[in-house]
Amino acid sequence: MYKKIFLIILVVVSLLILVSCQNSEPVATEETMNDSEAVEVIEADDHEEGSTEVALEFTIEELKEYNGKDGQRSYVAVDGIVYDVTDVPEWQNGMHNGQEAGKDVTEAIKNISPHGTSMLSKAEKVGYLK
Repeated sequence: MYKKIFLIILVVVSLLILVSCQNSEPVATEETMNDSEAVEVIEADDHEEGSTEVALEFTIEELKEYNGKDGQRSYVAVDGIVYDVTDVPEWQNGMHNGQEAGKDVTEAIKNISPHGTSMLSKAEKVGYLK
């Protein structure tokens, strides 16, 4: 009888350990992406070799859809990398110091901005420009 109880406890503990070790952060796949986004899935260049993580690839036209207006997310491109600035307080409603989300702001960030690219660490990288 004690052996059965011990075995049941061992199985339950093992299952709890397995479940807690799984990565709970979802990774975008072609199956989970919204068809209206019209973006390609590519392997992320700046991740470890052999990584299964994916990134999105945008054209300039596709990037324009992410301007922070009408409930859209706010994305900007800098040096070919697309960042989600939706939750960055300085980019409220898709605007920051005269710059609009949904565009390549490389020149403004590098030549006008006093902080340069350092503030991009607040934003999540979501993809690349085609």
